[in-house]
Amino acid sequence: MKKVFIKDIKERDNVNEAFLVAKKETGISKSGKPYLNLRIMDSSGEMEARVWDDAEEVGKGFSKNDVAQIKGFAVAYQGGIQLNVSSAKTIAEGQYSLRDFLPASAADPAELAAGLDSIVESIKDRLVKALLKSIFTDPEVRDRFLTAPAAKTMHHPYLGGLAEHVLSICGLAEKIIEHYGESINRDILLAGALLHDIGKIYELSYQRSFDYTDEGRLLGHITIGIELIDRKAAAIPDFPREISMHIKHLVLSHHGQLEFGSPKRPKTIEAIILSYLDDLDAKVNTVRALITDKGDGSNWTSYQKLFERYIYRGGAPSSEEEASQPDEKKEEAKADKGTLNLFR
Repeated sequence: MKKVFIKDIKERDNVNEAFLVAKKETGISKSGKPYLNLRIMDSSGEMEARVWDDAEEVGKGFSKNDVAQIKGFAVAYQGGIQLNVSSAKTIAEGQYSLRDFLPASAADPAELAAGLDSIVESIKDRLVKALLKSIFTDPEVRDRFLTAPAAKTMHHPYLGGLAEHVLSICGLAEKIIEHYGESINRDILLAGALLHDIGKIYELSYQRSFDYTDEGRLLGHITIGIELIDRKAAAIPDFPREISMHIKHLVLSHHGQLEFGSPKRPKTIEAIILSYLDDLDAKVNTVRALITDKGDGSNWTSYQKLFERYIYRGGAPSSEEEASQPDEKKEEAKADKGTLNLFR
């Protein structure tokens, strides 16, 4: 059982605990000695670590992306805490839970699975339901879908994040359908919501630290998703070409704009709705994470280049805090201009 988490490590702490090694690089110190530059992580966060003494010998005991038992001493460094490591040894798979070392959704995986099944069962069109069942009862697809993050670093970047994001969009879609009524094809919109990011189960690697697979870098999740839908639809006798085309259009266009990675722009009412809901849910999740992370205790986040603004966490800012904030106009001038999209 893991007992010590990164968020709890303080200066002068002696540490002997398991961590995931997210980065391992060799450097040369000013005195000419080799050292190891590490970044270690667990489900509570990340921290920098260094091996100053016997770096070559210590480095033989573990590799990047290993979960390793690490001994070290916590020191203050550049306003934060750094771990000076004296030893590190890889821990064998099966002797730890990956959820101790990677951020994970607060939602219970069983609840995410139940939510997914409930939406699939609610689909009225027999063939659309057959397609969704074929995809989400496939053991490999289902396990990956319920485990994968929605992104490497942007929105929902944690285990279970993809399912959480998709189910959130489905909930938003139901409210939109209720508001606008029969002009929207509910089955098609929900099928598109469920499948728009399905390719991320193969685009991203998440068995260790979050990264992109070779397939993900070369093809991308949209192409991977279309191939999966085509393969499953082809196995259903007489699956209508028009339904397949409409669902695939939602997947192809869900980023909204060509410059944001969509091969096509949304051209149906369901595709337009999905592109806006996808962007909305991603942005809200990102801002909620910024608000939850209190950082230095300020009522404001640091300047967020992604949003080209500060984000207000709440509470009444003091005059001292207002005075200490950089000139937002100047920061905006430095920022790259263009419409914000989290999916590029």
